[in-house]
Order: sequence, then C-alpha cells, then structure tokens
Amino acid sequence: MDELDYEKSKNYWSNIPASVNGMLGGFSSLTNKDIKDSELFLKKLFQMKDGPSNGRVLDCGAGIGRITENLLCKHFKCVDMLEQDEKFLEKAKQKCRGINVENFYCSGLQEFTPADNQKYDVIWIQWVLGYITDVDLVEFLKKCSKLLNTNGIIVVKENISQNDEGEVDSEDSSITRSLIQFCIIFQQANLICKASRTQKNFPSELYKVEMFALKPADHQSSS
Repeated sequence: MDELDYEKSKNYWSNIPASVNGMLGGFSSLTNKDIKDSELFLKKLFQMKDGPSNGRVLDCGAGIGRITENLLCKHFKCVDMLEQDEKFLEKAKQKCRGINVENFYCSGLQEFTPADNQKYDVIWIQWVLGYITDVDLVEFLKKCSKLLNTNGIIVVKENISQNDEGEVDSEDSSITRSLIQFCIIFQQANLICKASRTQKNFPSELYKVEMFALKPADHQSSS
C-alpha cells in the first residue's frame, strides 16, 4: 500500500479535537478496556526470558498522551513521546507535566530522528501504522530496531482487517492491514514475533485488534 496521502492524513487530524474521544474516533469508552489488555500484555513481556527492562519507552503516535499517562509512565522510569500534530503534543505536555516524560518529538513516523544515542527498552506503536505506506513502515521498523537496548521489544497494537488486501479509508487516507500483510512487513523488517495477544471485550462491530511483541531477528539469543 503505497498510495497513501500524508498531507491529507495530517490535515484530517488537524481538525480532530485534542481529547480522548477525538483520539479514539468517538469511542472514548474503550480506553479502560484498551489499557487493561495492554497492561496485561506488557506485564507478560517483562516476565519473559530475555524480556525488556523498564528503563525507557517511546510512545509512537502518542496523540495527547492517553497511553503514556494511563499505561507507560506507570511501568517505565522514563517516557519519550512521538506525535506529528503540534496541537496534540501541546495537550500532552499539559497532561503529562510532573510525570516521568522527558522528550516530546513533533514528527511523523517516517521522518523521525531521535536524540543522539538514545536507546529504548520498549517502543510502543499503537493505532498509527495505518497512516504510513508499506515501504515507509518497513524502514521505520528497521529504524526502531536500531534504537533498542539489549532485550528491547517493539510492541505493535493495531486494527486487523479480515480482507487479505486490507481496507483503505479515503477520508483520512489510511489503511487497515490484514494479518498476512503485517506478517509480510514484519518479515521484511527482519523482525520476529515473540508474543501476541488479541484485544478482548471490544464491541463486535469494530475491527479485531491484535498486539505483537517484535524483536530483531539478529538480536535473538543463542539458547
């Protein structure tokens, strides 16, 4: 999928209110269920053999800091946030003032350049990958791999289309990818899935949501 319009996506989100309801497309009631399942998954990752440390995490497509505030800052010593919409990032700074958030990066995923020598134990990517093309997504994931500490993990949490070809939304210029499309992209980015979890208790009319814990293939232990 390489015909996404980045400018159209950016303009779409510039008109969305900086609120939880805005972030979740009118489904703010899902926040507690979303965070609960994400927390269960994260705790599972910490318990794994060669699991990640809890030093620093990067929240990608961070919006107004919903996931940082409710999940990540409670489990990591330091959080960095990556969000391309300045309005959302300003709201995040207000909401997350006084907690353990260090860097606020205003950038699209495909353009992101972290601080010098910055490394992460977990890179959390949720409900944002539909806005970048397959080619840029593979490159972004490769970049993320280089930013990981020893035993670091990339977490992807995204909607999953039942259509193998995925489904494009022309309104916000996004794609909802299928499981097979994600598997191909992860393979192209040289990532191996170490754990996964299906989001529970979402309304049946919504997309299925999957969580993936990914490690670079060349970071695998010899055991």
